[in-house]
Amino acid sequence: MSLPDWVGSAAAVLTTIAFVPQVWQIWKTRSARDVSMPMYLVFSLGVAGWTVYGVLLLAWPIIVSNSLTLAMSLAVIAMKWKWDKVS
Repeated sequence: MSLPDWVGSAAAVLTTIAFVPQVWQIWKTRSARDVSMPMYLVFSLGVAGWTVYGVLLLAWPIIVSNSLTLAMSLAVIAMKWKWDKVS
């Protein structure tokens, strides 16, 4: 693996695991009241775009990390929708 691949892979791992505490906190408290739904929707669209970009380049660090980040981002959206519905 080349140096750029190592750097990209390390960055991908760090940015992906950065979402784990947020997902865990929402799951544990069953509350996403302070999470911005518009931000997560726009962010998810951006991550989906990065995933497609990775697929077009066949760049596995981009594909894997963004697929995992997208899954966690969509999980946050789903939990917010489920637990923080406005009555």
